[in-house]
Amino acid sequence: MTQPVFEITKAATFDAAHYLPEGPEHRPYRNLHGHSFQVQATVSGVPAEPVGWVVDLADLDAQLKAVAAELDHGLLNEKPGLDRPTLEHICLYFAERLKPKFPGLSRIVVSRPTIGESCAMTVA
Repeated sequence: MTQPVFEITKAATFDAAHYLPEGPEHRPYRNLHGHSFQVQATVSGVPAEPVGWVVDLADLDAQLKAVAAELDHGLLNEKPGLDRPTLEHICLYFAERLKPKFPGLSRIVVSRPTIGESCAMTVA
């Protein structure tokens, strides 16, 4: 029998402002505005001994919250790699920072729950 593969997920929140200057002129997102964001990071893998977990959830939680803190209450457009701060680019931002510490990182989801929008990224 093959070993089962599990997925573990942690979530963090942050609030930030942004604008999308390349968007159509008649859209309000060209103007400076803010959102409350939620980000979820999923790590997949086979439970490792001696504990029997994929990764320590406390480690994933700490790293995810540290990356969210880089963006919290800031202007996303000013962050390296987020000059076009779409949900897609925010997913990439988190993936690039978490993947070195969590090789089993398999999915990032960034959402704006108050307006019902989200973007999911499968991490290779």
